[in-house]
Amino acid sequence: MNFPDLDRFDRSILKILAEDGRVSVADLAREIGLSKSPTQARLKRLEASGVIKGYRAMLDPIRLGLDHVAFVEVRMTDTREKALAEFNAAVCRIAEVEQAHMIASNFDYLLKVRTGSMSEYRAVLAEKISSLPHVASTSTFVAMEAVKETGMLGALDVTG
Repeated sequence: MNFPDLDRFDRSILKILAEDGRVSVADLAREIGLSKSPTQARLKRLEASGVIKGYRAMLDPIRLGLDHVAFVEVRMTDTREKALAEFNAAVCRIAEVEQAHMIASNFDYLLKVRTGSMSEYRAVLAEKISSLPHVASTSTFVAMEAVKETGMLGALDVTG
């Protein structure tokens, strides 16, 4: 995959940070084969350009008791821009919705919802998701096991 304006060093920085966001600049520089100053400058440029959006702790939802994952297809009553904007703003306020994607399909949105149990999910669906603006109907698919949830590391080819 080709990333505009990102050379081999930039892609290496991104791949290392995606694996360990707490790596020191000195260790990062050593791993990519540059000195500390140019590595720091590249890091600042990647942050300033928005390629690096931030840093955060990766939490284990299972250990937090949030092991119930459901994917919800949402069909809308209205797909004009104003209706979509209203839905988007409202769905972003639901803490249990981990991801929300507009989809080109026979439904309009796909939501990833994480809760502690089926009964908690049913309450979220009934009280929050179903009452979102312009929702016509929903269909739920419950995940039995997460096989892969690693993010985009594979896309960061450092050889190009």
